[in-house]
Amino acid sequence: MRNADSAAPKSASRAEGSSAERKLRQSAIRNPQSAIGYLLAAAGLIWALRGLELPKLLDQITNINWRLVALAILCDVLSYLTQGKRWQLLLKPVGEISTLRSTEAIYAGLFTSEVLPLRPGELVRAWLVSRWTGAGFIAVMPSIVVERLFDGVWLAVGIGLTALFVPLPKELLRAAAALGLIIIVAAAALFYFALRSSAERGQVKEKSSKPTGFISSLIEKLAAGLRGIGRTRAFYWSFACSALLVFLQALAFWLVMLGYGLPLSFRIGMAVFAIVHLGTAIPNAPANIGSYQFFCIAGLTLFGVNQSDAAGFSLVVFTLLTLPLLALGSIALGRSGTTLVKIRGEIQGMAKD
Repeated sequence: MRNADSAAPKSASRAEGSSAERKLRQSAIRNPQSAIGYLLAAAGLIWALRGLELPKLLDQITNINWRLVALAILCDVLSYLTQGKRWQLLLKPVGEISTLRSTEAIYAGLFTSEVLPLRPGELVRAWLVSRWTGAGFIAVMPSIVVERLFDGVWLAVGIGLTALFVPLPKELLRAAAALGLIIIVAAAALFYFALRSSAERGQVKEKSSKPTGFISSLIEKLAAGLRGIGRTRAFYWSFACSALLVFLQALAFWLVMLGYGLPLSFRIGMAVFAIVHLGTAIPNAPANIGSYQFFCIAGLTLFGVNQSDAAGFSLVVFTLLTLPLLALGSIALGRSGTTLVKIRGEIQGMAKD
């Protein structure tokens, strides 16, 4: 009887948790920005599927080289382990954390971004690490800002190197130029905050009593974090890790391309990978579904792949690289001992404070 009685509260707790998760997803769907994302996702999928030949897709799936796919998934997992190492290095000024633990937080964040719109996973992983290290939530955020800057730098470098060997469309080169401009501005802001004099920082503190004091205080905290990161040797090692991260993800994408039966060069694979990542840089629907397929097909057709093959590949590569991420992300979130509902509540509470 005691076992039966103890099982009842547990099952009730699980039911309440699943109900709360459903409410979280429903509230995200009702958000106007999310609605726009879902509409764009639907439009992208409709456009992707219009040229799909189902019998041909089934035949290509039957003939997939699963050894290459397994190698691609391994490269993808290694890329996130590399990201975990990079983040562990960038977090040194605020607290010590193992590479495995930081990777676990990254996977939990990726899982969140896969199931919820507008990519809230960055906030989730920052919250988890702040809890594990005892550092403040705001203190963790500069490391993520630096990560995004590094990713942009190496993606732009990858496009530039690819352009030396493969004739790229003018639209992609313009997008790369725009990305480069954004990176220059972001880097200038990073150096400004990192090297700003103590006198200037004192002026910010004096203004903190004004209505804009909260924003000034927030900017100062972020700037302090950027200063701490930029003055460490780990900063430069993490920059090198970023190059390996982008390479492994591009390699995983290309290996699935070969396994699917598209015998294109790695240079073309890198170009299509860059097109997909540039196109999905703006947060939209969960897992970038729709936009991922749209830009994947757009990239492949630029290099002579027919619409049907490109559409089939866009669905297959998305599925093969997303399912392992969902599985590992779900495990990581479960191991963290918390839920998305609890994390959102904590983050909202901090915002109100």
